[in-house]
Amino acid sequence: MRQRTKTRRGRMTAALLAAAVAGSLMAGCSNGSGSGDGQGKGQTEPGDSPTSSAPPGSVLAVKIDNSATARPQTGLDAADVVYAEEVEGGLSRLMAVYATNLPDVVGPVRSARESDLELLRQFDEPTLAFSGAQSKLLPLIEKAPLHAKTPGNSADAFFRGSGKPAPHNLYLHPNKLLDSVPGAGALTTGYHYGAAPGGGTPEDSRTVSYPAARFTFTWSGSQHRWLVTMDGTPTVTNDGKRVTAATVVVQYVKVRQSQFRDFLGNNTPFTETVGSGKAQVLRDGRSYDANWEREKATDGTDFTTANGDRMNFAKGPVWVVFAKAP
Repeated sequence: MRQRTKTRRGRMTAALLAAAVAGSLMAGCSNGSGSGDGQGKGQTEPGDSPTSSAPPGSVLAVKIDNSATARPQTGLDAADVVYAEEVEGGLSRLMAVYATNLPDVVGPVRSARESDLELLRQFDEPTLAFSGAQSKLLPLIEKAPLHAKTPGNSADAFFRGSGKPAPHNLYLHPNKLLDSVPGAGALTTGYHYGAAPGGGTPEDSRTVSYPAARFTFTWSGSQHRWLVTMDGTPTVTNDGKRVTAATVVVQYVKVRQSQFRDFLGNNTPFTETVGSGKAQVLRDGRSYDANWEREKATDGTDFTTANGDRMNFAKGPVWVVFAKAP
């Protein structure tokens, strides 16, 4: 057992060193730029675990840049679930999860956060694609039950696009990481889809604000979808397609300081997604008060109505915006 542990540590150290060298050779991958990136001088590229290939049925999660410079994004409309979280300086970052459809390209891809590791525990050995992470976060990523994919260990899957400055121009070919889509069964989020519950309140628009970011969801009866707007600008993909959601979840969670800071000295918020609390679920042009519960990190999140019934989501893309609980 000691010999096996020693061997694994040696592999991990070698992977980290190789990844760090690879990261130093890539312009824009190893240099944090602008507030809210959380990388800076301590950033490097993590190595993958010895079991490098994702098992069948694993989702692909991609950290997506959400700064104004990064927009319009690519492949965001193909995600089954999009999580929005607060990062340094009150800005926002997205995590898009793909299970039923793999677009040709996704991006721009940016760095990982500590909160991502807890959030992703609900999936079975997910593949996490990101641009890099703080060096102090790398040991946590190495220990997490996921497959970390970066330009440092999967160079053929990433490329630099034109039209945006680095580091906002790193893109991913998902089919270089997954041979095929795992299917809806890989979405072990705890979400249930079906008919809307009774009650609810008519809702035309809902806005969720961070200190330096804003999300607005406007109901379109003709599309039967919520139209996504970020920071006051309609959200479209690089080909001009409007990004929409069938269900929007405003999930109120505890947001605390983590042990990490960005290169400007801003603390990285940690979003706690294990526990319980209140939520508001938007679907079919109505808003429903709900409760959420996730007892363990390996559990999905259960949503129930105010009277304890299961809260069904509308079939289609789900956007979850983590908001600080009052």
